[in-house]
Formats: sequence, C-alpha cells, structure tokens
Amino acid sequence: MYEVGQLIVYGSTGVCRVEAVEVPQNIPSAGKNRLYYRLKPLYDAGVIYTPVDTTVFMRPVISRERAEQLIRSIPSIRPAPCDSHSPQMLGDHYKTFFRSHSCEDLMQLIKTVYCKSRLSPTGRAISKTDQHYLRRAEELLYNEFSVALEMPADQVKPYIEHCLGGFDAVDAALPVQ
Repeated sequence: MYEVGQLIVYGSTGVCRVEAVEVPQNIPSAGKNRLYYRLKPLYDAGVIYTPVDTTVFMRPVISRERAEQLIRSIPSIRPAPCDSHSPQMLGDHYKTFFRSHSCEDLMQLIKTVYCKSRLSPTGRAISKTDQHYLRRAEELLYNEFSVALEMPADQVKPYIEHCLGGFDAVDAALPVQ
C-alpha cells in the first residue's frame, strides 16, 4: 500500500501524489469499508479516487539515481521501427510502448520517432500519429524525470542534452551507411 505523500505513477495519468488513503464519503458506490487512494496528478488538474486494490497500474516514481542511469543509457538505445504506413497500425505499435509503464520503453519510443524523422529521405515532417505519441511519451517521461531529478519539467530535455555532452544520441542509433 502506498503512503500519504508518496509520489507514484498511476496508469496513463502519470505522476500523482497520494493525498489520502480513506473510505470516501462522496462516492456512493464505494462501499462502507473499501479503501481508496485519493490521488492528485502533479501535472493535471483534478483529483482521482481509485480503490487500493485497483487493477490500474501503479508504481513508485523512479529514484534520482535511476533517472541519471537511464539518461546515461540513451546512446545505447536502439529504435524499434514499424514498417507500416497505416496510422492505425502505427498507433497500435506505439501503444505497446506505453503498456509496460517503463521509462526505458518511453525512451525507446522517443528515439524511434526521432530516428524516423532523421531518416526520412524526403525530409518530410513526421506524421500526426508520430507527433501524438512522441508528445505523450515525452510528457510522461519528462514529468517523471522532473520529479526524480527535482527540477522543472521544462528543464528536463535541456538537462538530458547537457548530460549527453553534445553527443547526438539519435545519430548513434542510425545505421551506418
């Protein structure tokens, strides 16, 4: 069971603070003895009530050490391209990266889309499907890193670039011509 004040990743919402573990009075279907978490998303408005025994994915936010380790591993991440040009199949492919709720998979999705845009022979911009999933992966990853690294979310990407010391992590994943 998570404790009040703890920061967790909740489903596809992202980082939330556990505000209470209680039997809510304002949810008639909750039952008189069923415990709920009251969660406050850090980067969205509102409050989430979810049963303590929910099947929705939850885990603690990663540690600072783990975030720094993951950032150092970026050059070794290989993209996972999808050969389909169908937006539906591409979307299904990208959704698999979110199902694990792991930072590693989000980093791989981000690198996959970056590489895809760099390898485009026509120099075309990435598709709306690519843009949508890239934006969502960056949002979830950078928000969690923001908490772990104790910095504003908008400073995470520049911090990662600084940590890589000018090394172009995308170029490292591109196939040798």
